[in-house]
Amino acid sequence: MLLTRLLNACHHFPGFVYTGARLRASINTIDIDVRPRQGSKARCSGCHEPGSGYDLMPQRGFEFIPIWGFAVILHYCMRRVDCVRCGVKVEEVPWGTGKHQLTKAYMLYLAQWARKLSWKETAQSFHTSWEKVHQAVAYVVEWGLLHRQLGPIRAIGVDEIAYGKGHKYLTLVYQIETGCTRLLWVGEERTKAAFQKFFDLIGTQLTQRIEFVCSDMWKPYLDLIKENCTAALNILDRFHVVAKLNLAIDEIRSGEARQLIKDGYEPILKRSRWCLLKRPENLTDTQRIKLSEVLRYNLKSVRAYLFKEYFQRFWDYDSPTWAGKFLDQWCAEVMRSRIDPLKKFARTVRNHRELLLNYFRARKQFSSGVVEGLNNKAKVTMRKAYGFRTFKATELALYHVLGKLPEPKLAHSFY
Repeated sequence: MLLTRLLNACHHFPGFVYTGARLRASINTIDIDVRPRQGSKARCSGCHEPGSGYDLMPQRGFEFIPIWGFAVILHYCMRRVDCVRCGVKVEEVPWGTGKHQLTKAYMLYLAQWARKLSWKETAQSFHTSWEKVHQAVAYVVEWGLLHRQLGPIRAIGVDEIAYGKGHKYLTLVYQIETGCTRLLWVGEERTKAAFQKFFDLIGTQLTQRIEFVCSDMWKPYLDLIKENCTAALNILDRFHVVAKLNLAIDEIRSGEARQLIKDGYEPILKRSRWCLLKRPENLTDTQRIKLSEVLRYNLKSVRAYLFKEYFQRFWDYDSPTWAGKFLDQWCAEVMRSRIDPLKKFARTVRNHRELLLNYFRARKQFSSGVVEGLNNKAKVTMRKAYGFRTFKATELALYHVLGKLPEPKLAHSFY
């Protein structure tokens, strides 16, 4: 039959022969019979060495890539191997692995589609189950993790994202170098012990060669980075610094708005939240008009907004010395402003002054922009599944999409 000739051309393995194909139209299935070539030896599934086969097991089916809407099943009677090293073992077949019902080619094929679609959509498209798609992704990810090259690593970024219900977080570590941005590690929780597992994974030698680390102000992260990456510049996440400043502005605005209403004044700050938080160039026409109205009043919110806009000049410096002088001056002026939330932010900035200036010492080569972009992809990956129920499934999906892992090589590319 022509189908066996096609399989011998694109899915051929020395020592095995496709002997025939049968169509079962009632269940939309094509059965392919496989037998060992005469004189070929079976391989031990333990040590992978050839040995003498002496017995046949009942016929076993392996699912292959569907053709024209028909399921394709490879049927083969496994041989027992009398291995001099491992004793009696079931033989290893090159198209399958372990007790999986799927062929390696089909698992790789499903995994490729699972990167583009959700696992449920992939299962529905190929008339299979979610569990088999999960098995396919797990096989490809585990093979990739086993064969990936970790080093050398020059720059990493660490951040956490929420997943599941409640206060559940994942710690994600990325490689963020030019030409190589990938997920290196996923940890459950955002604790010190969880993050330490990453450094244990890559070892002391690779850890000591890291030159730049981008992180937020989470103290367990800062402590571990200082302890493990002794030669690295720890660059504070610009995104989180600006986010903390915006939180302070919003706290000032909301508190003052409530006080104005309580004192019987006109609610001038109503609907002004995004006018004060957004950059001027990003305002809509309506927000720009509202902002001009608010800026006519002598309010704490207005003064805080002006401090916020003035702070943006900090990121325009190139020299860490001049950036440090600007930061010191800005903090001194804020501390005289009598605006408590803003003073709290200034104290935080002072405590992390050197880490902020590392952004300029690194010549602005590394920032949190790459990390935030990868975090968004991670959230989209989890959102496509409407949330994975277990950490293991989440970990597999993130490595599969963001890890840029190597994949098994086949005799023919089916995708």
